[in-house]
Amino acid sequence: MMRPGGDATGAGPALSNNGWRVVLRGNVLWLGVVSLLNDAASEMIYPLLPYFLVGTLGATPALLGLIEGVAESAASFLKLGSGWLSDRVRRRKPLLFWGYTLATVTRPLIGVAAAPWHVLGLRFVDRLGKGVRSAPRDALLAESVPPERRGLAFGFHRAADHTGAVLGPLLASAVLLLLPGQYRLVFLLALIPGVLSLLALAVRVRDVPARTPAPPPPTPMPPPTESAPGLLARLRAGYRGQLGGFLLVLLVFTLGNATDAFLLLRAQALGVPLAAIPLLWGAHHMSKAMWNLAGGAINDRFGARRAISAGWLCYALTYAGFAYASSAWHAWALFLFYGLFYGLTEAPEKALVARLAPAHRRGSAFGAYHFTIGIAALPASVIFGAVWGSYGARPALLLGGALALLAALLLLLLVREPSTDSTSA
Repeated sequence: MMRPGGDATGAGPALSNNGWRVVLRGNVLWLGVVSLLNDAASEMIYPLLPYFLVGTLGATPALLGLIEGVAESAASFLKLGSGWLSDRVRRRKPLLFWGYTLATVTRPLIGVAAAPWHVLGLRFVDRLGKGVRSAPRDALLAESVPPERRGLAFGFHRAADHTGAVLGPLLASAVLLLLPGQYRLVFLLALIPGVLSLLALAVRVRDVPARTPAPPPPTPMPPPTESAPGLLARLRAGYRGQLGGFLLVLLVFTLGNATDAFLLLRAQALGVPLAAIPLLWGAHHMSKAMWNLAGGAINDRFGARRAISAGWLCYALTYAGFAYASSAWHAWALFLFYGLFYGLTEAPEKALVARLAPAHRRGSAFGAYHFTIGIAALPASVIFGAVWGSYGARPALLLGGALALLAALLLLLLVREPSTDSTSA
């Protein structure tokens, strides 16, 4: 029996003998191009921003942390609301366009900032743009391919995004090699890939017509004598229970997933020269891009739960490796292996959210997904930093690995992946 789905451009049903022919066209292809260009623009600025704030504008490290914390927190709350709004209006593209526009217009203005609070305002608006676009974009990606190809679609999109994260610093470095010290010029030139991303989005990306869901059958009330385990099983059967269970497990994992800046600090402590840190970071992004493609295919072949659990196991092994590493080459090897974690989780997590959420609530589900990660990321880094500062790097790294193992076990025990998309209301 043919599985449901077709591409967003109306090109017909899935070509089951060639998944890439289904994925590399229409919305998936062009949303990948948009993300590549947008991330290139963003990463032209981001690696230089700490030095610019502290060295040029005189900001303190505490203010730097405040700027990034406020920006990311704002984005997390907006992701929740924008996903819900895209479900209500039944259109994703307008929110994507305005989200990318906010970022494209505000980022280059950092080049004319004269005080740290100017950068705070601009970064706030930039992250607002990310908050507006993220959940509707993921929902549109999920709706643009057959369900059995979502892993490939999300994997390709994440690979394009990480490729942009490699190109951006290379472009910035090229400008600074030709014109040393011209940081403000680099920020202004970031407008070019940003505008190109908007053109690609406006011309090539299309909304997928909304499908009106069939009304669900009424759920009978449990008899008064039903046992507590039976009642819990009945409640867990609905998509809200499954999706909520996954988000709860994801919260457990994210509490152990501190910012990767700590791993960069660990790499420097292991002997990686400061001048080589950008190269190490670029190699890590290349590893992520390659593994994202493989991870999407693994999701479609073996299922999201298995892929995510394997990815969280890779995370635990990476953190254990960093805990006991003793030389610079260990850091290089571990950062390359760390890309496998991203490949096995980024696309499969989104594919699982799309599978667990009804079509007419998919934007809200992706908003909840991004919000869960966002609200846990800040305490995760605070807890990790506190343990590192009080007890050293090894206990902090082992704590992060232990939470990843716990989350992998909980995912396999508590979350069930349906064979078809949810149709619950």
